Amino acid sequence: MFRAVNRLGLLVLGLSLFAAASRAAAPSTDVTRRIVVFSASVPEAQRLAIAAQSGAVVRELPMINAVVIETPTSRISVANASLASRAEVARVDEDPKINWLKAVDAPGVDFALPSIPALLAPVSAQKLGAARAADASAAPWGVVRVEAPQAWTKSKGAGVSVCVIDTGIDRTHPDLKANIKGGTNIVAKTDDFTDDNGHGSHVSGTIAGTGAVNGIVGVAPKANLYGVKVLDADGSGSFDDVIAGMQWAVDHHMQVASMSLGADTGNQALQDAVAAMVKGGVTLVAAAGNSGGAVGFPGGYPGAIAVAASDKNDALADFSSRGPEVAVIAPGVDVPSTYKNGGFETLSGTSMATPHVSGLAALFIATHPGSTPDQVRAALQAAAVKLPNVIPEGQGAGLPLAPALVK
Repeated sequence: MFRAVNRLGLLVLGLSLFAAASRAAAPSTDVTRRIVVFSASVPEAQRLAIAAQSGAVVRELPMINAVVIETPTSRISVANASLASRAEVARVDEDPKINWLKAVDAPGVDFALPSIPALLAPVSAQKLGAARAADASAAPWGVVRVEAPQAWTKSKGAGVSVCVIDTGIDRTHPDLKANIKGGTNIVAKTDDFTDDNGHGSHVSGTIAGTGAVNGIVGVAPKANLYGVKVLDADGSGSFDDVIAGMQWAVDHHMQVASMSLGADTGNQALQDAVAAMVKGGVTLVAAAGNSGGAVGFPGGYPGAIAVAASDKNDALADFSSRGPEVAVIAPGVDVPSTYKNGGFETLSGTSMATPHVSGLAALFIATHPGSTPDQVRAALQAAAVKLPNVIPEGQGAGLPLAPALVK
């Protein structure tokens, strides 16, 4: 009898301890992320060991000497103080989760603005696709405006690797799939970069749509596309998600990174990532933003090629952000392109202007192998024409034209 009771007591004690351990191991939903940046001389193993003392390690960002951690919000002050006391730690950056498709300084306005016709008649994009299927030479107006068809006898961007750091890409879209060569899902940490938002697929069509079925042909219709999903279905992601996508681009030797996303405020980690990408040989093309005010980030950082948006009349779009950081301008109003689930949509925004320039960069690199990001920027600006009725802060060097890039 005594032995039976003792065993029962041990069983109850064991279950209690297991439950307590399970509660301790269960991830808390009330956590805060931080990007812990170390001095460059600190070895990787030491970075991880120090970071792990203040939170659960989420991922490493070696190109900026950083480790991302999650800490219960109730302990964040203690964790920050502990990290700040370490000589090996250069700084600790905040790492909020935000919507990267909202316009800078204009809450509630998306980086990709549906056009009025698209809102009133959502089937119009499908009709557009059918019409282009009958005439595959009828490229979208923005592709025509940058004079891409005139450059295709010399280059269609074949062999150039362009990654779309965004919401993913529709991997089975008939006008995209032939050019999709790979990618990753940073958010879910898988290889499935399927687009559940539509934004990344729209960007991809402007860069390298094939026009194979519905005539949505991109600026560089032979470029290799890679989907780097850093944003969820709502367009949200943490700063470290976006930086991890930039890290992937460098690690996988991408030549162009198209980033039609932005934040109204950046942080030092994001700025360092832009510099590291350029140093790593990746040409970074980024949206200026849709606030009508200051340029957002990462577009506003040195090294990024910030793109403003023009309309069919060569006027600066009202929503387009402006400032000395703007490098060039490109078509960004009522731009038809591919969309998720095999669809098509007409959208407006600097998000739509950016991929025109990403495609132009691919055309240049294809005809000038080994070009550095600085050389690509210089070539885009040298190939640009000034739009007569647009202020300098709204267009930078002007509108780049493809023929001058493939000489």
